[in-house]
Amino acid sequence: MTDSLTAPIQDYLKAIYELSARAGSASTSALAERIGVTPASVTGMIQRLAAATPPLVAYRKYQGVTLTPQGERAALKVIRSHRLLEAYLVQALGYGWDTVHEEACRLEHVISPDFEARIAAVLGNPARDPHGELIPTAQLTMPGEHTHPLAELRPPQQGVVQRVEAEAADFLRYLESVGLVPGARLEVLAYSPYDQNLRLRVNANELVLGPGVTGRIFVEVVEV
Repeated sequence: MTDSLTAPIQDYLKAIYELSARAGSASTSALAERIGVTPASVTGMIQRLAAATPPLVAYRKYQGVTLTPQGERAALKVIRSHRLLEAYLVQALGYGWDTVHEEACRLEHVISPDFEARIAAVLGNPARDPHGELIPTAQLTMPGEHTHPLAELRPPQQGVVQRVEAEAADFLRYLESVGLVPGARLEVLAYSPYDQNLRLRVNANELVLGPGVTGRIFVEVVEV
């Protein structure tokens, strides 16, 4: 089954992988919200994926759903295609990082392994996509990284932005407008324990950001 998965199944596996990366498993309610379907539809798909040969997910009531090794490999396959496509659209075709997600979502299900390999070769086998997200290897393993949510930093720590967890175009445009893009260096000037806001210096500019933003930006801490 893993060699002929439909686009909806690939979308489910990708969503389960990404939600599990944050929480250890994916709940039916979180999957329903992410994919835009009803919880009943999620339950039906989970049952189908668990009954596949080989099983693609494992589900325990009240503990959420996780991927089996076969399911994880299938998820990484589509994630690799998606992130390589985003990189290609930006680097070769001039798309902005705020406009590539939907295009990549449409294309990730239809490109051939040969086309994917050619994209990777043309781009020099990039390690990250335009948002800084790691690209799974050709062997379908996810490289490791040592980053921290910006929300965890405290003054006078400094860091370099490695990736942002964002798909919404308006949010990405906002991050770009304030200079919070992969590669940007920042310094934490102050922290408010009452509202968890951080005052930052980014590219000589100062700004104050709340946890709704700082929790979606991941940085490598720089020793000063």
